Amino acid sequence: MRRIQAGSALSAFGLGFTVPYLYVYVAQVRDLGAATAGIVLAVFAMAALVVLPFSGRAIDRRGPVPVLLVASVVAAVGAVAMGFASSVPAAVGAAALLGAGTAVLQPALATMIVWCSTPVGRTRAFAMQFFLQNLGLGVGGLIGGLLVDTSRPGSFILLFSIEAAMFLVLAGIVGTVRMPGSPAFQGARPAEGGKGGVRALLGHKAMVQLCVLGFVLFFACYGQFESGLAAYGTEAAGIQPSTLGIALAANTAVIVAAQFLVLRFVERRKRTRVIAAVGLIWTVAWLIAGYAGLGHGSQAMATAAFVSTYALFGLGEAMLSPTVAPLVADLAPESMVGQYNSAFALVKQLALAVGPAVGGPMGAALHGPYIVTFVLFSLGITFLAVRLGKQLTPEQNQPSLAVKPSRVVAHHLPEKETAAA
Repeated sequence: MRRIQAGSALSAFGLGFTVPYLYVYVAQVRDLGAATAGIVLAVFAMAALVVLPFSGRAIDRRGPVPVLLVASVVAAVGAVAMGFASSVPAAVGAAALLGAGTAVLQPALATMIVWCSTPVGRTRAFAMQFFLQNLGLGVGGLIGGLLVDTSRPGSFILLFSIEAAMFLVLAGIVGTVRMPGSPAFQGARPAEGGKGGVRALLGHKAMVQLCVLGFVLFFACYGQFESGLAAYGTEAAGIQPSTLGIALAANTAVIVAAQFLVLRFVERRKRTRVIAAVGLIWTVAWLIAGYAGLGHGSQAMATAAFVSTYALFGLGEAMLSPTVAPLVADLAPESMVGQYNSAFALVKQLALAVGPAVGGPMGAALHGPYIVTFVLFSLGITFLAVRLGKQLTPEQNQPSLAVKPSRVVAHHLPEKETAAA
């Protein structure tokens, strides 16, 4: 498990070097224009949507290790190609490889964590992964910002080369992991009734409801960070662009500081109640954002309120990380863990694609309706979470119940009395 977590953190560290600067790199450094940069980002997202429906079945049939090794190599090739891309076809092709490779990494890593953990320990394992990934992204972005120079394309070649090296390091670390029950090493895991595929997943009512909930979660939070909420902050609240970086830093700082503080709180409560609480926290966050842009306070108050919005989102994210991903794993039949993880990753990717398309224009021009819309979405999270709770078994909703000692105490009679009886 330690090697899996280390590899996950290093891959996030590599992504942090380039993700914040991809648009600037394509549009300005390579001088391909804003339209091309938009196409490159769209291809990056679309590649994920194309490969994720197939990656889950491959993970279940071949095991997560071989799939992750292939995905890491593809991502590394895409990163190197992006570093040397000086034309539109080269940039688009590199984005397709990079997007496809990185999209498969998450469900493969999630499946490895599932196979190496128990339902109870899974909560802490996913919390640790989320913590290390955010830390890696933050540190990578910070170091990348110190190395990047828009006047020197060579500095970006260095960044993309470091990213590629991190993907290869991930492959090297994961290649040494021997998975318990992995098809790659010990034969196929037992299939439950031999059924699988999209039809079986769509027939699982609790999983379908969780996917709907997941879409709303990612649409209302991650899908707005760098699009709608950023546009709203600069246009409605008068936030300086540099303040957006401070807000994102506050978000990451809250995640890093709160992750293990909230873990004990989460472990002792029903998962759906925790998710419902996140919906209420994010409702407050959107109301504070509304004050920042629509209130009549000072600019300092508006800035503080806007940064607080990102911080509250971070608190909600810290509560979700040990909750949602383990729940996906606990709902999955043993023979379909990869498919369930890939399906949920696909839902997340769809939300991240639709979120900016909807939220960006609204945040820039329709300030009041934008806030009202996402307040309602946040309340919808609470409603959907409570509804999902009715579809779960007590152990799925709160794994700690499965390890509670019995209150029945066995009384043993002395040997003589037992013999006499």
